[in-house]
Amino acid sequence: MKPKNPLKLRFGQIACYLSLGILIVTNTSQFVSAQEQRLAQLPGGDSGQTERSQLIQIANSLLNQGNFAGAEENLRKLIKKYPKDAFGYFQLGNVLFRQNKNGEAMKQYQEAIRLDSKYALAHNGIGLVFANQEQWEDAIAEYNKALAINPNYGDALTNLAQALWEVGKRDEAIASLEKALSVFKSQNRPQRVQRIQEILRKLKVDDDPSVS
Repeated sequence: MKPKNPLKLRFGQIACYLSLGILIVTNTSQFVSAQEQRLAQLPGGDSGQTERSQLIQIANSLLNQGNFAGAEENLRKLIKKYPKDAFGYFQLGNVLFRQNKNGEAMKQYQEAIRLDSKYALAHNGIGLVFANQEQWEDAIAEYNKALAINPNYGDALTNLAQALWEVGKRDEAIASLEKALSVFKSQNRPQRVQRIQEILRKLKVDDDPSVS
């Protein structure tokens, strides 16, 4: 049996932690805020908007508590009542992904993109599904689609770095991480900055033990 590369494993463990944790648990309030700007385009008036917001808030709260079944139930209510709500499908994809329902998650992300062709978050979500299945080239393609929409999408840059590393494109992976680091610094996101710096430091130490 061919021995596994310890450097690849180490990077993969750290990057995978970032990849699978960034998208879903953190910044759900930002996702909601961005979508609230589109409420005027949805039918139903103020009462409908309030109900929609409540369903989203409950689903996000349940998601953060790890109650995936409850979050899924509320999001399915949301998309049933608002079948053109791209965010509902996107967030349902996140919940399904957290339950390792890759195929179902993929369908929800794709529906979000069908409703909103510029949905970079959903392309990133599809990339994560492919990465979870170790389909790295497909993951790279989706991350690049997300970045074509938003070149300063730091999470997609981080995820892209992992996928590039897995296919042996070391220099491109490091370049993507360095760009992600710059983006997170400009966005004043210290936790992301610290994590990316740790990854880059470990890579440089492994590559050149004299670096500390």
